[in-house]
Amino acid sequence: MPARLATAATLLTALAGTTLGADPAPPALTIYNQNFAVVREIVPLDLRAGVNAIDFSRATAHVEPDSVILRDPTGRRTLQILEQSYRNDPVTQQLLLNYYEGREIDFEVFRDGAPEIVRGKVIRSGFVPHQNAWNRFGQEYYQRQSMLVSSGAGTPLIEMDGRLVFGLPGKPLFPALSDDSILRPTFNWQIRTDTPGAFDAELAYVTGGMTWEADYNIIAPEEGYDLDLNGWITMENQTGTTFEDARIKLLAGDVNKLQPQAPMGYAMRGMAMAEAAMAPNVTEKSFDEYHLYTVARPVTLRDRETKQVEFATASDVASRQLYVYDGAWIDPNQYGYWNWDQIRREPSYGTQSNSKVWVMREFENTEANGLGIALPKGKVRFYRQDSDGRLEFVGENMIDHTPKDETVRVYTGNAFDIVGERTQKNYQVNWDDDWLRESFEIKLRNHKDEAVEVVVIEHLYRWTNWEVQRASDPFNKTDARTIEFRVRLAPDEEKVIRYDAFYTW
Repeated sequence: MPARLATAATLLTALAGTTLGADPAPPALTIYNQNFAVVREIVPLDLRAGVNAIDFSRATAHVEPDSVILRDPTGRRTLQILEQSYRNDPVTQQLLLNYYEGREIDFEVFRDGAPEIVRGKVIRSGFVPHQNAWNRFGQEYYQRQSMLVSSGAGTPLIEMDGRLVFGLPGKPLFPALSDDSILRPTFNWQIRTDTPGAFDAELAYVTGGMTWEADYNIIAPEEGYDLDLNGWITMENQTGTTFEDARIKLLAGDVNKLQPQAPMGYAMRGMAMAEAAMAPNVTEKSFDEYHLYTVARPVTLRDRETKQVEFATASDVASRQLYVYDGAWIDPNQYGYWNWDQIRREPSYGTQSNSKVWVMREFENTEANGLGIALPKGKVRFYRQDSDGRLEFVGENMIDHTPKDETVRVYTGNAFDIVGERTQKNYQVNWDDDWLRESFEIKLRNHKDEAVEVVVIEHLYRWTNWEVQRASDPFNKTDARTIEFRVRLAPDEEKVIRYDAFYTW
């Protein structure tokens, strides 16, 4: 018999026709970083032969009802869900008013500072179902509900002493819950089995409203570039359900998940603490085409709670600081839809100069460099220690999912003391013989007290067939339309790079 799945609640044994839910047994969650999760629970059932009516009230408010799987994990019995209803209309004041439309109820009002009970007839409750909902049936459904709200139909209308009152005259006092009321999202199942008896059923379903992300804090010393790194996993629960002592796995990767169309445009080296002394909070392994991270200890995720768990630490990670100058700036609003012929005919295309030199930090995600684990995408914050020992924030950016043995390169800001300047010096085109020659001059100035190396990136954007006929400095061709110069600058030095690009078509 397979091991029980860990869950986040303890459920009472369910007899035929009973409601499940009071005291749940611990659940298991697999959370994806795309705002959904898979919930697995053990549901104790005691079924009779034939059809059994079961209510299950531990579901989330964002469950995908058609994703539900309910089975006997031992395979000893077959369960057939003849009918499943999912209700997500827990009792609210507006909903109870809706139940009592056309009837009189009591209202508590205050007159002269003293409470008083008055009677009023609910003409209109003001209840508008699904006013903020979006479902698979399309935008028209959403718009109809929104129109009800904007038209004022969401305002209660009460008759008192032969007069109509918009809004509630006081606090409504309801006689009782209706027979059809529920207190939390609920599944109603009609389950048939030919094998009666008590057993632990496995329930699994997909829910929205839950996600996770990784965040990294990186600290550099006052001098040098050996880094200390710690990584956090941040989990957010907006499902409407609290999961007590849940066993949690986190899946990193780009899993294909169909999303409903949104309305109206609405989508280590040296783990400083020895592993022998302390087990890691989170372990990682490859899973299918993704990476799965298992949180070592049970975690309670309350509804509307954000929780963090440390999952990676490393020290003395060797890194490099790079300066990159990409001087060409092309206005996407002006040139976004230009074709090749327009690009060749406009001399000023791509000649606007960007003066900023980017600051990039890169390090190798290898075991030899203190890392060597799959790093899930997330935000990276960089800090550097000042001479007084305090940490100062020096930039942040995002990294994508990064396998081990790959390079992490992050843009952290623009250099203050290094300046670039790019100028078009010549533009010549011959339409009879189908060729174009263009010359550029790139100036770099280093105002720092130390030497630096700047990577200069140039884009050959006039046409796909090109060659560099003359260049003042060596360069590398990095792809079919890009070349790269590496320039060493002494303190307070200015360096000039010149090159001619020749296009034919």
